[in-house]
Amino acid sequence: MSFATVLPIWNAIQDRFHASMRKLPEADLTLELGSASIGYMLRHNAEVEYMFANWFFGKSFPEGLKLQTSGGPSASKAVFTNKEELIDLLAASNAYLIEAMRELPEEKWHIPVETAIGTSTPLEAVGRLMYHTGIHAGQISLIQKHFAVKENA
Repeated sequence: MSFATVLPIWNAIQDRFHASMRKLPEADLTLELGSASIGYMLRHNAEVEYMFANWFFGKSFPEGLKLQTSGGPSASKAVFTNKEELIDLLAASNAYLIEAMRELPEEKWHIPVETAIGTSTPLEAVGRLMYHTGIHAGQISLIQKHFAVKENA
């Protein structure tokens, strides 16, 4: 299994996630349960893609990228309310990760890499990212449903 196998699966998940996020009302970016807002989760998702491109695929961080969510939502004082900026960042991180995956030699896809979050092969890391995206998509949906129910009650 390599880039040619992984890319269609990755794109299927990302295309659906990105389409859903483009449909979000900008006002929903401030909705939160606990300390993580929808806007925070979008920023975080993009940052994690950049981190995985670096950790598992050896691609340097883009110049000027500032990681603002790596310490968790309670550690971040930043508020993420600009939908266009967040959507652009998600598109850029996705393209960056795809480029990193494309550049990884075939023989390295199954070699474990040690990182701050544990050891995984690049192939396993892509699976972790798919899972990560799914978790945040579900959380976003839950937050929106929670607030819709509250407002209609």
